[in-house]
Amino acid sequence: MLGNLNVFLAAPLFNDSERKFNKRLASRLRLSGFNVWMAQEAPFIKHGSPEEKKRIFESDLEALRKSSVVVAVLDGKDVDSGSAFEIGYAYALSKPIIGLKTDYRTFSRMEEVNLMLEVPLVRLCRSVEEVIDALELIQKKGKSAKRPS
Repeated sequence: MLGNLNVFLAAPLFNDSERKFNKRLASRLRLSGFNVWMAQEAPFIKHGSPEEKKRIFESDLEALRKSSVVVAVLDGKDVDSGSAFEIGYAYALSKPIIGLKTDYRTFSRMEEVNLMLEVPLVRLCRSVEEVIDALELIQKKGKSAKRPS
């Protein structure tokens, strides 16, 4: 193994199906030797106070700053707004971003993902196996794996 790559998993987590998918995805990535951080495993909102929300927000940003790469789940009619924010923040930090779109509803259309989300991606994958391949390539490149300018 080349060393552990810190992966930030940007994904919706607001229903049972999303959380199950995220858990399976994180498990597959971990089995492939990657360190994975995902929000659904971090402390979540219990009371909804402004202080609690700020703490969660700051924790998310800190995890993004510490990550080597972002894997963003782009499924659904529209990309999750929190994931879209995380993609933008990661782009501003010059992190490589890999998109995962398994939702076939848009594969026949010209634009699979909004261009504001597509352009920052180093790769748009259609399967977990493709994501693992992309992560391994980034891992091999090491520090030179920054996103293209």
